[in-house]
Amino acid sequence: MKAKYFKHAIAGCLSMILVSEAMATEWNVSLWGTRRAFTEHVEKLAELVSEKTGGEFTLNLSYGGLSNNRENLDGISIGAFEMAQFCAGYHYDKNPSITVLELPFLGVSSLEQEVEISQAVYQHPAAIEDLARWNATLLMPSPLPQYNIAGVGDGPRTLAEFEGLAVRATGGIGQAMKAIGAVPTSMSATEVRQALDSGVVSAVAFAPHAHMSFGTVESAKWWTTNLNPGTVNCPVVVNTDALNSLSDAERDALLGSVDEALAHYITNYNEKTMVQWGPLLDEKGIERITYSDEELAAFREAVATPAAQAWIEENTARGLPAQELYDLVSSMIAGN
Repeated sequence: MKAKYFKHAIAGCLSMILVSEAMATEWNVSLWGTRRAFTEHVEKLAELVSEKTGGEFTLNLSYGGLSNNRENLDGISIGAFEMAQFCAGYHYDKNPSITVLELPFLGVSSLEQEVEISQAVYQHPAAIEDLARWNATLLMPSPLPQYNIAGVGDGPRTLAEFEGLAVRATGGIGQAMKAIGAVPTSMSATEVRQALDSGVVSAVAFAPHAHMSFGTVESAKWWTTNLNPGTVNCPVVVNTDALNSLSDAERDALLGSVDEALAHYITNYNEKTMVQWGPLLDEKGIERITYSDEELAAFREAVATPAAQAWIEENTARGLPAQELYDLVSSMIAGN
């Protein structure tokens, strides 16, 4: 009798374990590069979701093991993984609505403002419908400061000296570079160091964390301190079917952790990344190039308005409420 009892007890325990494992939810998350300031909100989100669900809902973060970064949106669309990060400028045609956030010289002044404006665009019906074509739901932005340029060779001390300079620059920053005669080249961040070292490009437009993470500071001889042509918008998205399949508790744990994850990201970026940047430039002997107010004003005049007008015309023709999206962004910046 005792043997029979223990046999049933063990079977019952095994059954409970199997049921528990079946109930657990695991999501795969496609990132690239290595853990860095740019991914800290995803790292924090994974931590919070696991904590809030007692480990029953976990996010498995993969840095390059699931997909190429330019194919992350495609992977989301077919359900190859449940969450991914990508940059709008990687594939303009796939997500035109959110490329409004990459227009040059928008004038965003802080990471906090970048979050506020991005989230407003992400919640706009046109952006929701745009990303729905890929079975994707926009979850949160990856706020970045203004890009600046690091390069090799003789640094451009005037805007005229950018003529013919091959620069890795995507989205609106690429448009800005083209407007002053540079030759913008779009490539994955992971390809940049090799391109710079081999002479494919002579300069790279990045935010400070990326210059550090992808090694451009190891080769760079100069850095523009105040060109500030814009930034890129890199959302984190989830597969819509996967989101809808979550239990109420799991969905609350995920969506309810976004604000805390973003707050952690901003604190980390400001207090860890930015405080290292100046000393690192000094350590590497990288020259700082600063442009006059007159040159910057001429740059903005040549670039900002034509780029915005072209974006509005092109995307109105696509059927997007382009003027409305641009006005939303512009009014929020002006209001702040």
